[in-house]
Amino acid sequence: MRDKTQTNSAGPGDRLIRAGGVVFFIGAVATLVSVAPLLLGAKPFPTYMFGLSMLMAVGFLVAGAGVLRSIAAGRRQARGASR
Repeated sequence: MRDKTQTNSAGPGDRLIRAGGVVFFIGAVATLVSVAPLLLGAKPFPTYMFGLSMLMAVGFLVAGAGVLRSIAAGRRQARGASR
């Protein structure tokens, strides 16, 4: 019998990884938007735009948590299969 996991099923941590990727992308866009006026010599954006740039770090941490959760689930599954 083949593995019971379907190829299109979402495993533990997959949603966290996707959400982290989206948040990281939003943070990357905010970083580009907030740095562009500084490079072009225009009036800089308000300080909260630089705060939005921190979403890159938040997204990276969320995706990392998803990867760790996926690894932990894989280890639990491997331990269960070896018994």
